[in-house]
Amino acid sequence: MTSRSARGVLTAAVVVALLALTGCTSSDSPFVGDWGTVASGQPSLTISSDGSFSGSDGCNPVEGKGSMSGDTFTFGPFASITKACPGVTPWLNLADTAKVDGGKLVVYRTGGKQVGSLDRR
Repeated sequence: MTSRSARGVLTAAVVVALLALTGCTSSDSPFVGDWGTVASGQPSLTISSDGSFSGSDGCNPVEGKGSMSGDTFTFGPFASITKACPGVTPWLNLADTAKVDGGKLVVYRTGGKQVGSLDRR
């Protein structure tokens, strides 16, 4: 095999390996993505494939790390600054679990009561 042929084979192998690795980092989880409206007074949330989340409860920034199991996302502890914002009901910081229902992330507090939902962006 000539060095030119070997280089072509090596290049092809590297491309295939990179494509395979890229596929391994994507998530098939329905939770991963952006939820809510990024606007003043509106809750929004981004959930990453590793379970980390960040966003806003409409007034205060929120972040943390949760876990995905089956059809449920379980929120871990929130890191948040809590300040009063007139006219805003900051319900997202009450989140315990969430489920995807169509194009919505439906959020539940401890005990299973729904506290709100966020549309997929």
